[in-house]
Amino acid sequence: MSEVSTAQPISLTEGAVKQLQRIRQEQNIPDDHGLRVGVKGGGCSGFSYILGFDLLKENDQEYEIAGIKVLMQKSHAIYLLGIEIDWEEGLNNRGFTFNNPNATDTCGCGTSFSA
Repeated sequence: MSEVSTAQPISLTEGAVKQLQRIRQEQNIPDDHGLRVGVKGGGCSGFSYILGFDLLKENDQEYEIAGIKVLMQKSHAIYLLGIEIDWEEGLNNRGFTFNNPNATDTCGCGTSFSA
């Protein structure tokens, strides 16, 4: 198992934290689950984001960010270091957004990127 790191490779805005807490409560997500942030191959720009509650797995790094346990595979850090996750609620867009300083190109919908 990994130990909790005090360094924060990502940030969560206040809006994102509120939505994550609401989702955790509404869906009765157990306390032993953390927020998994990651990437996977695919999407129109090469990579797409992973965001969901999950159990700690081998090769995960665990962080405490704004009172939320965040899980990330160590190998994903190169793509996610410095990313800001926000919650947007507007007429044209509603959902989590990713502001990734490592992305060299993003798709129009903002859910995939290349690095």
